[in-house]
Amino acid sequence: MTKPLLWGAVFCALLTSSTTYAQYATDALRYSESDQTGSARFQSLGGNHASLGGDPSSIHGNPAGLGFYTRSELTFSPGITPSNTKTSYLGDKNSANKGNLNIAQASLVIASQPGFQRKWKRSSLGISFSRQQSFRDHYTFSGPNDKSAFVDKVVEDANANKVSIQQLDADFEGNASNGGPMAYSLPAAYYQMYLISPSSEAGPPYNALDKNSVVDQFGTYTATGANTQWTIAYAGNYNDKLYIGANFGFSRLRYNYDRTFQDSYVNSPELIYTQQNEALTVTGNGVNFALGVIYKVNPVFQLGGVLTSPTFSSIKETFTQNVSAEFVDDRVTGPDGTLIQPPYLNLPIAPNDFVYSLRSPLKANFGATFFVQDRGFITGSVEYQDYSAMGVRTNYLSSSDNSAFKSNTKAELRDTFRSSYNFRLGGEFRANLFRARLGAAYIGDPYQNNDGIKRDKLLFSAGVGIRKDRFFADLSGTMSTFKSLYTPYVLNNPENYASVEVTHRPVNVVMTFGMNF
Repeated sequence: MTKPLLWGAVFCALLTSSTTYAQYATDALRYSESDQTGSARFQSLGGNHASLGGDPSSIHGNPAGLGFYTRSELTFSPGITPSNTKTSYLGDKNSANKGNLNIAQASLVIASQPGFQRKWKRSSLGISFSRQQSFRDHYTFSGPNDKSAFVDKVVEDANANKVSIQQLDADFEGNASNGGPMAYSLPAAYYQMYLISPSSEAGPPYNALDKNSVVDQFGTYTATGANTQWTIAYAGNYNDKLYIGANFGFSRLRYNYDRTFQDSYVNSPELIYTQQNEALTVTGNGVNFALGVIYKVNPVFQLGGVLTSPTFSSIKETFTQNVSAEFVDDRVTGPDGTLIQPPYLNLPIAPNDFVYSLRSPLKANFGATFFVQDRGFITGSVEYQDYSAMGVRTNYLSSSDNSAFKSNTKAELRDTFRSSYNFRLGGEFRANLFRARLGAAYIGDPYQNNDGIKRDKLLFSAGVGIRKDRFFADLSGTMSTFKSLYTPYVLNNPENYASVEVTHRPVNVVMTFGMNF
């Protein structure tokens, strides 16, 4: 069997697993979730975009806000996002910290000259680069396990699929001329390294090399990347009462993660450790558009709303794995029961490339702003998204497998996710050139079943700023808190494996510099 055909068969077999569909459902959520975006001013107000204007965040938020501009403007918003994570796994607790510099937003707004004799007073064109999502994350976890190890998952999978020895041999290439030894499945790698062994001539049931020793388990996760967007927006101002705008966005998705999981065997006669490494590289491009309005009821009260289409993205991913091990005295029990030198201490799994399309949920955002004379304002908004309506499909496989992937992933999305509401509230106080701001946001839990973990998010923000005739500067800081769950492996008996509970408390600091002309 040739390498492409062999891997295609293995991958199609994997698609029959509900775990694989759950993976792509989770990926769809990751690339579609709402985050706090925009300039330092709007981020310090809780991320409110619906009923405020005169800020570069309007370009990708509610484009109607561009209609408030009376002068052209150029802005730049650098940011830094230190992450703070805590994990709990099998009774052990760990913490980790990491930070990075980024560009939160950069924009150009070109405002037209006023039309004094017309109902349409003026219009504005805006172009911006904005960071819509950040995928940077890092955590570690550890704990002693006397019930299972990762190899038990490999054994259960091989036995459940009744994989023969002939198939495990076929799923392996040892020809160094093709880049060195390579396996095409996890069971094949573990079999070639003598980490699992057959109990019959056909193969199954398979047994782990060491199924009795306690293991100290340790894992790491490091992710980088972001979902960024170039947006073009245009808005008009009708009689200083009604502001109407539209935008068109071009998104760029980049996401990478590296994950390790190690079992260190305690007092094992055979093994010192086994380690599983995996890495995922994701790239994608997408488009979306939005229509927004803001209506000034009177000088102290205005309403606004924006409808944002789903983002239609094309995504390519590459998934790689690697298995390594160290044996006691560099010896392992061979097929005839004698100790031999291990043929392999490290084996890569053949990379898996996959291409698919993603449709994120439609967003509807409505808000109101109340002005307190010239002393400031209070603004709030409600956003609705139905995550169960996301869509994932592919043309990468055969016609029947493409159809199965689409329908089964759709069912997984509907069974896993639900509609969600996000609430944001913020206020600004003004004193001459000085501005002070506070904000808060609640991001609803998109999961139907929270498994004991509430995945809703709370964000608290604050900021200050100064406004001069031709120049302004704003500083904001946002702290958020939320939880997630990661399960290193799953076994038939839920009592034999555990999940990592991760508490995230990232801080996002943004500074915006602007110039009017």
